[in-house]
Formats: sequence, C-alpha cells, structure tokens
Amino acid sequence: MAKENKEKKVVVITGASSGIGLSTAKYFANNGYIVYGLARRVFKEDNIISISCDVTDKQQVKDAIEKIFKQENKIDVLINNAGFGISGSVENQSLEEIEKIFKVNFIGAVNTTQEVLPIMRNQGYGKILNTSSVAGIFPIPFQSFYSATKASLDIWAKALRMEVKPYNIKICNLLVGDTKTGFTAVREKNTADKGTVYEETVERSIAKMERDEQKGKDPITVAKLMFKMANKKNVPATKTVGFGYKTLVFLEKILPQSLMLWIVSKLYS
Repeated sequence: MAKENKEKKVVVITGASSGIGLSTAKYFANNGYIVYGLARRVFKEDNIISISCDVTDKQQVKDAIEKIFKQENKIDVLINNAGFGISGSVENQSLEEIEKIFKVNFIGAVNTTQEVLPIMRNQGYGKILNTSSVAGIFPIPFQSFYSATKASLDIWAKALRMEVKPYNIKICNLLVGDTKTGFTAVREKNTADKGTVYEETVERSIAKMERDEQKGKDPITVAKLMFKMANKKNVPATKTVGFGYKTLVFLEKILPQSLMLWIVSKLYS
C-alpha cells in the first residue's frame, strides 16, 4: 500500500463558487492545501484554482479531473458539494425538475467520484467527503425530492465505502443542517402548486424553512469539520454537523419513526 504524499495536499471541491463550497475552499486554501474549485462558472478567489465544470456533464468532469491530475500528479481529497434545492408537493413536481435535482445532487457526485477513484486507487490512498444533509435522515415535507437525493447519497456512499476499503480510500458523508448561505435564495420553487389544495401549506412550510436556514450556523462550521475529516487517518461513514443535529440523529435511532415523522410534520406541514 502506497504511503500518502507528505507534500502540499490537493483537494477538489465541487460547487465551490458560493456557500458551503466557497467557505470550505477558502478554509482549505488558508490551511496549506492546493485547492481546485469546480463550478459551472469560473470565479476569482485568492489561492483557489477555478475550473468551469458542470458536474452533470460526464465529459466536462472527465476533462477537469484529467487537467488537475496532469498538473498535480495526485488528488488527495475530493469534496462532493455541488447541489441545490427544490420545493413543492410531490403531486405537482414535474419529471423535469425531479431529474434535474437528482442529476446535480446525486449523479454529479457519482460522476466526479468515478473519475477520481482510479487516481486514488493507483496512488494508494484518498478521501472522498460528501456534503449531505440531515434531510436525508428526516425527510422534509415539500422538500421530498431534495431529501430523497440526500438519502440516496448516504446509502450510495456507504456501499462505496465498503468497495474501496481495500485500496485505502476513505468515504464520509457530512450531515449538514440549517446553514446561512445563498442556498436559500436559489431554491427553485414549484409554481404548479399555486391554486391547488397545497398552495397555502407549501408557502407556510417553505417560509418556516427559510427562516430557520437564515438563522442557521455559519458555513465555516461545516468547512472546519470538512478539514478535520480530510486530515483524520480514519473517518466515520457519517458525521453530523452541530450538537443539536447530533441529538436529533441519535433520537431518530431510538424513537419510533411515527413519532419522529409527527414531530417533523408539526414543524413543516
């Protein structure tokens, strides 16, 4: 088994132009990493190498990872962070919207991981960290498809963790809760609910959710935990961000599901 290169480490972060991704990219750069930030648009930030890349486009991902590897000859850490949210009822969500969120939040992570895995396997080490969500544990009404993408990411990452263990590649999902970022403003809202039985409930639910997000933790909290996981010898399959959410995840394991769903329903529906 190859030993980890002790020179400056290389991290690749998707969705790095804003929010948690940008905060994480800055934190890694300020703490000695060579940082490559992938996003659909090129952005300028000190000590971050920006590459235009749509994670849903397999060829763009392939080209970006090849470019990075050609330059650095290694990739120590991949952070799958690209993602967005949609809101609205299950009944009125279009297939186009459902496919779009799965392509970005789930397939995007698959695309980047598939390109990075051969590099990490050949070098004998690597870490893949995924920005997941407590919504993958506690499904949120009127954000059902966002919740479903994060639940998919969680199960997929755990399976991957077992597959790549013999090659010294470590996988960890970070379960993030309410965080104050631009994610709230760019959430896509389904206008098809207007004039339906769901309209009032959806509006009330999303308004509550957005208030919680804007009162949430600073993204630097996530960035610091990402950095800690990137530098640990061994990482857990999942790591929850924030004491309050750790408590909720623990309660989910011991309380009846019907009770937990009732609590979430009272909060958001």
